[in-house]
Amino acid sequence: MTDPHTSLAIGIDIGGTKVAGGLVDASGTVIDQVRRNTPHRTTEPKVVEDLIVEVVQELHGRATSEVVGVGIGAAGFVAADRATVVFAPHLSWRHEPLRDALLQRLDVPVFVDNDANAACWAEYRFGNVQGESHVVMVNLGTGIGGAIVVDGRIQRGRFGIAGEFGHMQVMPGGHRCECGNRGCWEQYASGNALVREARSLVLAGSPLAHDLAASVGGDPRELTGPMVTEAARAGDPTAAELLAEIGTWLGTGLANLANAFDPGAFVIGGGVSAAGSMLLDPARDSFRRHLAGRGYRPEARIVQAALGNESGFVGAADLARTAVAEADR
Repeated sequence: MTDPHTSLAIGIDIGGTKVAGGLVDASGTVIDQVRRNTPHRTTEPKVVEDLIVEVVQELHGRATSEVVGVGIGAAGFVAADRATVVFAPHLSWRHEPLRDALLQRLDVPVFVDNDANAACWAEYRFGNVQGESHVVMVNLGTGIGGAIVVDGRIQRGRFGIAGEFGHMQVMPGGHRCECGNRGCWEQYASGNALVREARSLVLAGSPLAHDLAASVGGDPRELTGPMVTEAARAGDPTAAELLAEIGTWLGTGLANLANAFDPGAFVIGGGVSAAGSMLLDPARDSFRRHLAGRGYRPEARIVQAALGNESGFVGAADLARTAVAEADR
């Protein structure tokens, strides 16, 4: 029998804009990886399913030893059965039996989990929070994903949907969220929020956004989050201010999560986390200002994720490997 602890696994990370996959060994090392763009706001679940199968088959074909399982990290609410995507705000999945659909097309075991759970597991196993008993991860991407690891176990909740921090209401009556509510945290501290605010300045013709506007030929629709981050790195004060605002909202939300979960560390991942200290320093300041009992209680560390864009599929692969090992016992 093949030992799953020494074999390869495939991890798939499904976001609002991409399907990324990696062939991962037991130490968390990425042997190979593939990325495909997700058709924008597709109304056909099978389109994304086809992309997943395509990526898995390509990676499987490149494997030099047995692949013991496939882990899927999906951006959405995943049921406790680790098989069904109940709701995906940025995709068209509604009670989608994703695992069963993939098992009909793939010849290896498949396990589905929330993408933030997968990323948090990767950081806990191989990243900047190894050895920490209580970890909360916040992933800043298209929206905000979250996850909790306590004493080596992901906390999925009674129905599998724990960690959806992005949909905490922080501004009653605020911006409309794709989940259907208003004022969700991800409307103020995510990649989408960063882009929305930058585009609004350009659209308004603000002189403060002159350089940002020039970078996209005056067309705000061409502006992206990475562009804002690069502009901030290059010294654009408006871009830096926009990132600081996102960081301030981030820190406020983290203070709320500290009251709820009292972790030893917060790990911040997702594409927006690439801004590093320009995001995290304002977040730490805001966290300290809003923390209940500040000055009289231990403070959780706030650290940047170590694995970057690879964390989702690295964690998904390792979770699949772990599930196979547990099933073999």
